[in-house]
Amino acid sequence: MSDQINRPAGDAGINRVVLAYSGGLDTSVILKWLQQTYKCEVVTFTADLGQGEELEPVRRKAEMAGVRPEHIFIDDLREEFVRDFVFPMMRANAMYEGLYLLGTSIARPLIAKRQIEIARMVSADAVSHGATGKGNDQVRFELGYYALAPDIKVIAPWREWDLTSRERLIEFAETHQIPIARDKRGEAPFSTDANLLHTSSEGKVLEDPWQEVPDYVYSRTVNPEDAPDTPETITIDFERGDGVALNGEAMSPATLLAALNELGRKHGIGRLDLVENRFVGMKSRGMYETPGGTIYSLAHRGIEQVTLDRGAAHLKDELMPRYAELIYNGFWFAPEREMLQAAIDHSQEKVTGTVRLKLYKGSVIVTGRKSPYSLYSEKVVTFEDDQGAYDQRDAAGFIKLNALRLRLLGRRDR
Repeated sequence: MSDQINRPAGDAGINRVVLAYSGGLDTSVILKWLQQTYKCEVVTFTADLGQGEELEPVRRKAEMAGVRPEHIFIDDLREEFVRDFVFPMMRANAMYEGLYLLGTSIARPLIAKRQIEIARMVSADAVSHGATGKGNDQVRFELGYYALAPDIKVIAPWREWDLTSRERLIEFAETHQIPIARDKRGEAPFSTDANLLHTSSEGKVLEDPWQEVPDYVYSRTVNPEDAPDTPETITIDFERGDGVALNGEAMSPATLLAALNELGRKHGIGRLDLVENRFVGMKSRGMYETPGGTIYSLAHRGIEQVTLDRGAAHLKDELMPRYAELIYNGFWFAPEREMLQAAIDHSQEKVTGTVRLKLYKGSVIVTGRKSPYSLYSEKVVTFEDDQGAYDQRDAAGFIKLNALRLRLLGRRDR
């Protein structure tokens, strides 16, 4: 393929652009394309969010592409990611469409935030990302950019160039001697995204929702059928809605999630095959592995069961779908998400205690919960003699008052 591809004339006002750079095929092609199309200097930013990959090769790839060493940013954001993004989301028990723990969605606002910070540091005119024009990530990145830097110029190559297929992308890469990763079958791999919370896979063999996900797609969990035959019991301690210790050992947010990931991997926990509704309007099929997050979310539910009042708990459950949708759609920095977060965080003031869980062949079972702020009263709930803690005769009036409107309706409609 020749250099003569159809592309925009460029923008004379752009001298420097900060690119969210993974070192993979797409962003490596984008780096070269930006240099050619906009005749600008490219600054690369790679976020270490716990994706489990060695990031020094990313530095070498950027240098080989002509990026100045001082303009290659590789930042360890693991603690900030879990502390300031994952844990606040988990306080809400957020799941998109009732199943998805939002592993990709919650990483995008942090990447956008740091990208804008770097753009200010290096006096960049623009920022760029590798999200396609069909997906949610373009929305998430750009809503973040504009919320934090309203006048920033955004370059989204997938919406500008004519490299509209994986084949043309590979052809461009080969022409410009850009290294292309291959999977174990010698093919360009399906699309993946990974961080400390999850790994997602989309495209290629996953595009037919009737076909079962092949074993080789899974990377973070063993097959539940091959997991240990003996259950493993663990405890997680919470303070004000956040996990602080595993099996009695105090841990930082990122360390705790990493340890739970290893437990989830071992026991085949956290696999999800989902057909979801994208914000842009289409349905897509993805495979998600969220081993530690699945354990953590069920543990958080467990401690809330004994510490949250019914009214607060039920209101949280009503708010959760809206909160999850805001994160999925990219509105982390929107005032409505911040308003919901304030309400959720207020609900967590007494969400402190310990949850015991059993891990076994893909399942997580809460087997115990205790808290110094527990609202659970054995004296009130017992089937034995409650020694006057609860007068069962009170229930008669309670039921009659609640039945009044039903009785009136019944009399009328007979």
